[in-house]
This record gives sequence, C-alpha cells and structure tokens, in this order.
Amino acid sequence: METLIALVAAAVLITLGTRIVHRLNAQHDARIAARHYSDPFPAIFRPPGHSPRTPTEQAARRRAMGTWP
Repeated sequence: METLIALVAAAVLITLGTRIVHRLNAQHDARIAARHYSDPFPAIFRPPGHSPRTPTEQAARRRAMGTWP
C-alpha cells in the first residue's frame, strides 16, 4: 500500500513539474514574440563603416591570395 502511495505521489509530482515547465516555456515564447531584438533603438545609429556589408561589397573586399595554375 505504501508503495502504491509513493508511486502515485511521484506521478503527481512529475505531472505538476511538466505542467509548470510547459507554462514557463509559453510565457517565455510570448515574451520573445513581443520583443523585436533585431530592431535598433530609434536614437542609436551605427557609425559609418559599421553597417552590415552587402554581397557586392564583400566580393569587392576580397583579394586574390596567390596564384593557381
């Protein structure tokens, strides 16, 4: 009888823990969805030369490294 009570108690604790983790994940996902991490602050601007480079700029910056027959 004591074993049965212990098993039921363990199952209840596992169920409650799973439910709490699920709710915390849902809250975290909602918090992330509400925030736009990729948008810069309106008052902050990147200094010249620090913006992401376009593919054409990246290709222009590449130099030939030696020769290949």
